[in-house]
Amino acid sequence: MRKSYYAAHTYMILGLVSGLAYREVTKLADYTGPTQLSVLHPHLLALGMLFFLIVLALEKAFTLSAGKLFDGFFWTYNAGLALTTAMMAVKGTLTVYGKPTGEALAWISGLGHLALTVGLILFFVNLGKRITEPAP
Repeated sequence: MRKSYYAAHTYMILGLVSGLAYREVTKLADYTGPTQLSVLHPHLLALGMLFFLIVLALEKAFTLSAGKLFDGFFWTYNAGLALTTAMMAVKGTLTVYGKPTGEALAWISGLGHLALTVGLILFFVNLGKRITEPAP
C-alpha cells in the first residue's frame, strides 16, 4: 500500500516541478511555439499521481498487492512512465532550443509506451483476479 502512496507522491512532485520547468525554460529561451514540455505536467499528474491514487483506493478495497502480478505491474508501469516522460522532457527541451530531436527519441518513447501498455495489462489481469476471489 505504501508503494502506491509513495509513487503518487513522487509523481505529484515531478508533475508540479515539470509545470514550473516548462514555464521557466520557455520564458528564458523566449519560446512561444508548441513543445512536448507543455504536456509533460498533465501526463505526470494524470498517469502518475491520479492513477496511483486510484490504485491506492483499489488496494484498500481488493488488496491488489496480494496478487502475484502486482509487483510486475508496479515496476513495469513505473519504468514505462519514467521512460516516456523522460523522452518528452528531452524532446521538449531540444525543441525549445531549436535542436534536432532525431528518430532515436521516438523509438525510446515507443518502448516507454509499450512498457506502460504491458503494465496496464498486468494491472487489469491482477485486478480481475482479485475481484473474483472471495474476501479473506
